[in-house]
Amino acid sequence: MQTRGAIIRQAPGKYEVVDLEVDDPGPGEIQVKMTASGMCHSDDHVATGDIPVGVYPFAGGHEGAGIVSKAGQNTKGIKEGDHVVFSFLPSCGHCRWCASGMQNLCDLGAGLLAGSRWEDPTSYRLKLADGGQPVGQMCGISTFLETTTVSQDSCVKVPEDIPLEVACLVGCGVGTGWGSAVNSGEVKPGATTIVMGIGGIGINAVQGAAHAGASNIIAVDPVAFKREKAQELGATHACESMEEATELAKQFTNGQGADQTIVTVGVVKPEMIGQAMASIRKAGTVVVTALGNIADTTPLPVSLADVTLYQKRIQGALFGASNPNWDILRQLQLYREGVLKLDELVTKTYSLDEVAQGYQDMHDGKNIRGVIHY
Repeated sequence: MQTRGAIIRQAPGKYEVVDLEVDDPGPGEIQVKMTASGMCHSDDHVATGDIPVGVYPFAGGHEGAGIVSKAGQNTKGIKEGDHVVFSFLPSCGHCRWCASGMQNLCDLGAGLLAGSRWEDPTSYRLKLADGGQPVGQMCGISTFLETTTVSQDSCVKVPEDIPLEVACLVGCGVGTGWGSAVNSGEVKPGATTIVMGIGGIGINAVQGAAHAGASNIIAVDPVAFKREKAQELGATHACESMEEATELAKQFTNGQGADQTIVTVGVVKPEMIGQAMASIRKAGTVVVTALGNIADTTPLPVSLADVTLYQKRIQGALFGASNPNWDILRQLQLYREGVLKLDELVTKTYSLDEVAQGYQDMHDGKNIRGVIHY
């Protein structure tokens, strides 16, 4: 069928909306009429070239929700009319990682940026309506489309009473931030936690730390608007710089430092990891969730003595170490109970044709999370 979607033709590049043809779903595939898509920074990383992809043109978007319009035969029992949230990380359910409770590391993730079907690198679900050129899918889903066809491994069926306009956010940003605190950072009651960078991920790391019982949650961002939002969603203090946050954490801990610092800046630089390491106590943890140029091999300015003699730990976090088939539903239940805030995360809504403006607003510091409504 024909649809419309936002693509980039090269990197660096900007998203433009074009006419596309999308395949009907085959076995194990689902076609979804999109309701909403979050505008995550990772899609901007693709546009800038920080994250290279396997094929151009490439259709963006990886945080979305919608209603199933067609369903191929599938083992999840998903049918037409079901409400689904996409997990940007697929889960096959049977590889070593899925079977051991680490669905975020599923082997299918190897194809996230290839743009093709997992099982066939020459097969694409999308093509340009004008000329038939194959178009890659971001994370195999491309939520910047009015209608998209995806693998069942990327779908989680959700209750129909939860608004999809905010449910879309648990497909990436909420789980990544919340899990960076709760899972990867192992925040405990009474902890002192620094969150470095308050965007769509960092704001949810603040929520996760608050849910886990941290006594002191220090949000760090140079943008006053973002510091204010962080305090509305659980931060106890807000600072413009890491120097200020580090000093504050030491005041709370008799000079020791934060229990964990979670790095959720828009574009991570090696020196930021050094700043984070300097902010934590002995046996503390730096959680690195933020992305930058993934080809950058600049050494981290980290003292080996800090690692060995102070037993500090640098912990990576992909999707906040979430298990999407469980955690997406768990987080939506927390939202239903009034514990997890989703509505408050949405700064502004956009039409599909305004996708470029949405990312400009993000760069200008005007958004915590922009959401496309279809």
